This record gives sequence, C-alpha cells and structure tokens, in this order.
Amino acid sequence: MAVATQTRTVSEILARTVAGERLQDDDALVLLQSRDLVAVGQAANEIRNRKADPDEVTFIVDRNINYTNVCVTDCDFCAFYRLPGDKREGYVLPKPVIFKKIAETLAIGGTGVLMQGGHNPELGIEWYEDLFRSIRERFPTLHVHALSPPEIQYISRRSHLSVPAVLTRLRDAGLDTLPGGGGEILVDRVRHIIAAKKTKSDEWLGVMRHAHRLGMSTSATMMYGHVETVAERVEHLHRIRALQDEAPGFRAFISWTFQPDNTRLGQQVTTTPTSFDYLLTQAVTRLYLDNIDHIQSSWVTQGMKIGQVALHFGADDLGSVMLEENVVSAAGTTYRASVEDFCRTIRAAGKRPVQRDTYYRRVRDAF
Repeated sequence: MAVATQTRTVSEILARTVAGERLQDDDALVLLQSRDLVAVGQAANEIRNRKADPDEVTFIVDRNINYTNVCVTDCDFCAFYRLPGDKREGYVLPKPVIFKKIAETLAIGGTGVLMQGGHNPELGIEWYEDLFRSIRERFPTLHVHALSPPEIQYISRRSHLSVPAVLTRLRDAGLDTLPGGGGEILVDRVRHIIAAKKTKSDEWLGVMRHAHRLGMSTSATMMYGHVETVAERVEHLHRIRALQDEAPGFRAFISWTFQPDNTRLGQQVTTTPTSFDYLLTQAVTRLYLDNIDHIQSSWVTQGMKIGQVALHFGADDLGSVMLEENVVSAAGTTYRASVEDFCRTIRAAGKRPVQRDTYYRRVRDAF
C-alpha cells in the first residue's frame, strides 16, 4: 500500500472522488488523518445519495441469536465467550429455544435471524445442517443470515472438509447468507495481537471469496480503535474492495469502534475513538468502497443519536432493530431501540423510514 503524501489537499481529493475518480489508498489516509469532518461528510453524503434513494433510510427487523458462547479462540477483545468445560456459564441453545426466538421475531414482522456463536469443539457440521434444516422446515419464509468466516473455517477444520464443501452443504441445508463478523482488521500484525488463534486475513477473505463464487451474498465489517494504525484501517478497506472487484458479493459494509469494557484488550488500550472519529471513518468508507452499495450506521455501539447523525455521513441504512444482542452488551454497551424508535429517528433526520429484508428488498414503507 502506498505511503500517504500531502501532494493533494483534502478539497482536491474530495473533488476528484465526487467527480468519479476512485479514491486511492494514500488519499484515503490523508482524509482519515484530516480534521475536515464536515467536508468529508458532505462528499460521503453526495455519494450515498447516488447509490441509494436520497429521501429514504432503510432498516431491518431481525434477531441476533447467539446459539453458543463456548469458544476455543480466546480473543482478547471479546467479553462474550466462555471456554469449553465452563459448566456454569457456557451454553448451547437447544432447538426449542431457538425456534421460540424465531417465532417471536416473525410475530412482530421480522424477516430473518442473524446467528453467530463461538468456535465450539462439540459442534460438527452435522449439528449445523440439522439445525438449518429444522428451521427451514418450520419457518420456510425466514432468512437465515448466519456463521461468520471464522465459524465456517472452524467447522471446516473440525469436520475435515474444504471450505467450499462446508458452504455448499450448509447452503443446501438452509443457510442463506453470511455475515461479515470476525473481520476486525484484515492485517495479520493486528490479528496476532488481538486474536492470535483466530482466522488470518487471507483465510477470512478466502471464505468470502468461496461464498461469493457459490452465489451467496455476504456483508463486510471493520472493528477498529484498538491496536491498529490508521494506515492499517486503509489496508483493511483495500482488501475488502479488492475482493469485491475480483468476486462480487458484499452487499453492505458496517464498521464500529472497539468496545473495551470487560475485555483483556480494554486493559491495554488507553484511548478509544470519539464520535468525531467514528463519523469521519464512516464517511471515508463510503468514499472508498465505491463497489459496495450500502453503508450501515452502527447505532448499537454509538448510540441512537450518533447513529442518526451518521445518516448524513455516508450511511443509507440504520441496521437492525435487533430484538436481542449479547456480544456488544457483554462489553458494556447496551443501547436498545424499537421499530417506533427507528422510525422516529429516521424522520427526525429528514428521511422516510423503509423496512427492508436482508437483501435490501422493500418489506414495508407505510409507517
């Protein structure tokens, strides 16, 4: 990746980008290191309005079901997991509990579930196939958005199957799309510090490449504000954009800041990003990721007020009402919102609220 230079000013970079020139790595770094939040935000909003209806903001009604919290990966930034053998707090949700959560979601107009968990050595591919088939049989209209690349890779290794074989079998059992969890920062120097046992950068990208080639849609993420440099944030974005150029399939991009409470990594990180940093970073991601249609605001980590402001800094989507959330809340952040809260927030931002499904298809727009 090129080293940032000051050969072009922020205004020059923004003018070229808005005119249609692809934002280069060194220029993205200049923008991230600038303090010109308003100018960068205005440019990001201009690009956002070209890619999505300027008058609308979308959101989804779904539920985050963490099917297990047992995990061998032992990430320093995670407050959610429990080690194998933890009889007191480790769990695997039984199918009747999962079915009840799904039924509750559908009853209030939800369209899907996000299912993620730990790397549980007790769960082989057959367990997942049985679960997805059971869900498909009982809830044929439900969209199953599940299993981040590290989970897919862990199932692959545990079951002695290739990643494409795992994805194919799970897709055939009822898995619809993959979330972008586990991306963190796609730079191995960073990953070695914060999650030494976890999927490496090339491996994460490899799972997504295989999923896209199988016709599966996915999302991409970035969790920042810990031990990475600003240049490494740009490198992360570079790798996401390059894969999308090579094998399209990323539907949306979501970034959020590291939540430090109750984590080992939080004891090492002395400063965390401000709301200013979050808005600037999101705006730059909208400018940089010219081949990804949707940018999602992270109200779950930032709070609804900043989530609302983010709608004018490149985001066209407010994300999920999220009837249930356990991972971020385990790290001390517990924002909650209802459909009514979402609609009120979107209208207050001067936009029209539209409920969507996972594929960004319109579900309901009469609120």
